[in-house]
Amino acid sequence: MVNEIRPFKISVPDSAIAALQDKLAAATFPDEVDFSDDWNYGASLRDVKRLASYWKDGFDWRAQEAKLNTLPHYMTNISIEGFGSLDIHFIHQKSSKPDSIPLLFCHGWPGSFLEAVKILPLLTDANDGPSFHVVAPSLPNFGFSEGPLQKEFGIPQYAECAHKIMMRLGYDTYADIRVVTQGGDWGFFITRMIGVLYPEHCLASHINFLFVKPSIPRGLWLGFQHALQWLSDRDKAGISRTRWYIRESSGYMVLQSTKPSTLGFAITDSPVALLSWIYEKLHDWTDEYPWTDDEVLTWISIYQFSTAGPAASLRIYYEAAHASREKSIKGIEYVPRVPLGISYYPKELIALPKAWGWSSGPVIFEAVHEQGGHFAAFECPEQFATDLKNMFGSGGGAQEVARKFESHL
Repeated sequence: MVNEIRPFKISVPDSAIAALQDKLAAATFPDEVDFSDDWNYGASLRDVKRLASYWKDGFDWRAQEAKLNTLPHYMTNISIEGFGSLDIHFIHQKSSKPDSIPLLFCHGWPGSFLEAVKILPLLTDANDGPSFHVVAPSLPNFGFSEGPLQKEFGIPQYAECAHKIMMRLGYDTYADIRVVTQGGDWGFFITRMIGVLYPEHCLASHINFLFVKPSIPRGLWLGFQHALQWLSDRDKAGISRTRWYIRESSGYMVLQSTKPSTLGFAITDSPVALLSWIYEKLHDWTDEYPWTDDEVLTWISIYQFSTAGPAASLRIYYEAAHASREKSIKGIEYVPRVPLGISYYPKELIALPKAWGWSSGPVIFEAVHEQGGHFAAFECPEQFATDLKNMFGSGGGAQEVARKFESHL
C-alpha cells in the first residue's frame, strides 16, 4: 500500500561499488606545489590522495553498511502538495518507555541521518531522565530518500515532508499531543518552518545552529558593544569565527545557491571531487574532531550511493535563495508559538551573541559549551544528548511538554 511503513535495509548494488572503484583507479590529481597541503587553500592533496586510495583498495563499505543496518530503518511514501509522492527513508529508534517524547531530528548539508547515530542510544535511554522516540529521516534529495523531479522544492516542502512522516508514524494520536523537533544547518530552517506551518503539532524545538536576519538596530548595537568592549570573550570569539566563515569558508554556498547544476556534474562524475568537496567541510567546520578514515568515507559514501545522486543535495541552496519571502528562510524571523531551546557551540559557522537567540522564538532553555562545532551531534554526542534531556527534564523549561506525554500513557 502507498501509505504503509515498510522495513528498509541499505543494500548498495555491487555494480555501484565496482563503478566507484573503477573511477577511483582512473583518478588524476593536481600537481604538487609548496602549498598543496595548506588548508587555507582548500582540501589537502596528501589527505585526499590517502583517502581516495583507501576508498579504492581498503575501505569496506559492506562492513559499514552492515553496521548501519543494525539500526531500525524504514521507508514510506509521502505525498508533497504540488510535487507528487516520494519514497522517504528514515530511522525510527523507539525508547523502551512507551510515553517517551517523539523527537524529529533533521540534518542539513553536508550531513545525513548518520549525524544522529551516536545520540540514538543516549536519547532513547529510559533510565536517565526524559527519554525520546527518535525519528531521523533522510531529507528528500539526500541519502536513501527520493528527490523531486520538479524545481521550486523549497523549505516549506521539506517541512511538509518531515511533518507528514511524524503524522504517518501516529504521533498525532491525541489532540494535544504532538512532537518536538531538533535541527542544525538546514535542519534549523526546516524545523523552524514546521513551527510556522504546523504550530499545533510542534510542542517545542531545540536547535544547535542559529540564524537571525540582520537588522540595522541589532547591527548598530553589536558595533556599539564591540567598540566599548562590552562583549564577552565568548561573543568576541563567535564574531571572529563568523567573520572567518563568511570571508574564507562560504564560497560553496554562493556556488550552490546560484549554479548547483554545474557543480553537480563534477561531484556526480568524480568521486574524488565529491570527496574533496565534502571532506574540506568536515575538516574545517568541526572543533578539531579526530576523524577516522572510515568515518569520513562512510559519511561521503552515503552521498556517493544516494538514491537521488549527490548533485541533488545541492539544490536546497538554490531553491531557498530564490524563493519568495513567504516560502523562504527569510520568512522565519520569530516563531511565537513554539518554545525554543538553543545549544551554543564555539566552532559553529555562524556563532552569534547569545542574546540574539531571543530573536528566533520564546527561549526556554540555553546551554553554552566550550567545545564542539557544526556537526555537534556527531562530534560531542554526550553533551548534545544531555542538553535535550536537561531541556525536557526538571527545571529545564520544557518539562511541561514531557508531562503531557506521560499523562497519556
